[in-house]
Amino acid sequence: MGKCIVFVNQKGGVGKTTSAVNIGAYFAEAGKKTLLVDFDPQGNMSSGVGITKKQPNIYDVIAGKIPIQKTIRSTAVKDLYAVPADINLSGATIELVDQQAREFFLRNNLVLVKDEYDYILIDCPPSLGLLTLNGLAAADEVFIPLQCEYFALEGLTLLLQTVKKVQEKINPHLKIGGIFFTMYDSRTKLAQEVVQQVTAYFKDRVCSTIIPRNVRLSEAPSHGLPICKYDASCIGARSYEKLAQEVLEHA
Repeated sequence: MGKCIVFVNQKGGVGKTTSAVNIGAYFAEAGKKTLLVDFDPQGNMSSGVGITKKQPNIYDVIAGKIPIQKTIRSTAVKDLYAVPADINLSGATIELVDQQAREFFLRNNLVLVKDEYDYILIDCPPSLGLLTLNGLAAADEVFIPLQCEYFALEGLTLLLQTVKKVQEKINPHLKIGGIFFTMYDSRTKLAQEVVQQVTAYFKDRVCSTIIPRNVRLSEAPSHGLPICKYDASCIGARSYEKLAQEVLEHA
């Protein structure tokens, strides 16, 4: 049965979706059959791997129209597949509120396909609401992307409190896989200080690979491609390849 990893941060714009897409792509390139699950109404993961918003998606599963198997799409990377999402998913809290065990909706559906993949990577919205709760309930491990900025530590503390509550009440098997830094600019003293503070406090929970600011990483989603297919030689690609290997070794 495949391992399920969720990427979570309640703050937007920290590179969460970029990380999920590119780590998943390098998993696939390493020969691991990987499924990306877009559980964010913005649907950025879907467009980031070239899936149009008109195709059946995870909201159709929530609405009871189709089984999750019917939503899975192939991508430009061999062994990388995706379950897309679109803005309709923003109404999922209303759809799910009357369902029994609504926090387990995603987990119960992923069980149907988990045997077919080595890894399932879930991208959640930038919030700690019902959709993110579903992601945490479904996952074996949570990875937290952290932007090197002033409010990073404050947000991380809140997120870890939420993870602890999920471990206590919903998913006792959930583990914190790691914390990793994104959008790192070595020229700024603040970025260096954030890395030092977080590493000093969380020690071995912090991944050694740091993702730098890189314009090619920002460009790749507009072409519907992971960075390994857009520009495999750029520093962003090399960094994500290294981070993906680190996650694989940890897992």
